[in-house]
Amino acid sequence: MKLILSTSNIMTSGGPSVIRQPTTFKSNVELINSLRANFQSAQQSLPSPPADSPSNAQDNNSNTFPAWTQQTSDALYIPAVDFTSRGLAEERSQYDITVKLFYLPGIPVSRRCAHTKQAIELVLKELHVDSIDLLIVSFPGILFDAEDDSEEEEEEEVNSVDNGSEDSSDDFESLVQTWRSLEALHDQGKISQLGVAEFGAERLARFLEHTRVKPVVDQINLKDCCVVPKSLILYAKQEGIQLLTHNDCNDVLPVGTTRELLGAGEKGAGILASSNGDADANGSGLRGDIETQWVVKYTAVVKDRGVVENKGYFALADVGSCVKP
Repeated sequence: MKLILSTSNIMTSGGPSVIRQPTTFKSNVELINSLRANFQSAQQSLPSPPADSPSNAQDNNSNTFPAWTQQTSDALYIPAVDFTSRGLAEERSQYDITVKLFYLPGIPVSRRCAHTKQAIELVLKELHVDSIDLLIVSFPGILFDAEDDSEEEEEEEVNSVDNGSEDSSDDFESLVQTWRSLEALHDQGKISQLGVAEFGAERLARFLEHTRVKPVVDQINLKDCCVVPKSLILYAKQEGIQLLTHNDCNDVLPVGTTRELLGAGEKGAGILASSNGDADANGSGLRGDIETQWVVKYTAVVKDRGVVENKGYFALADVGSCVKP
């Protein structure tokens, strides 16, 4: 079963913030805290029925879920998402909408095309828009280190072999294949511009040879205020690619964290049975291995004021071999 997790608009609780202000949180901390807060808010605003109600517990005939979630033909939304509510407060032309899609480690490359479409469609429905301005994709196993680019490439290739990550020569073909699906969405008008994350100068130069729609942004993670390599600065300037920095985690939502968020523990949402297979006190909880597929972050900024009006996350996880308790 597909589980779609959402934070809703995380700006509504504390009001809008100016994008010039630096954030003190890494992306995964913000994501996890926002998901947990949204789950709790949904539970409090729409309490679950009594334990003996058929809408609150799983029985021998069917799977049913808490009233604060929403089950469709192919997914369970956690919590329920009201796509009929108004998205942005002003006209679409007043916003810059940026989306960052995290392809997670261990997920087959063959799924990325479908995952990209799923993630973008959710964002478009949430914001009530037909397109986004910029999509930045984060590939697993590619980590930027502000060292000499040639040394960086050699180290990453060695590490990728040792760790089984997706930064091998074979995986380079998968990057290109994935990019083809992004170019198709660009051709359809759903994405105006594309960007990548953690690409050094050598990888970027090699990658551009295989692109039809080249990235306009290379987003890199600078640790300890390191200086951007001169080779990357010069090459990006030559190709008209903007270098941006971020503090996101590459593995933004590990499987263990997803299970903790959705589990039967004190801080869990009670969707999954506990890790040892026990159901919660109401006898509910899906059993099965959970696999986090992707995470997407979206931000809508009012252009003339530089204010973030809407920001949030969606994540998709699969629960395989689900068994009724």
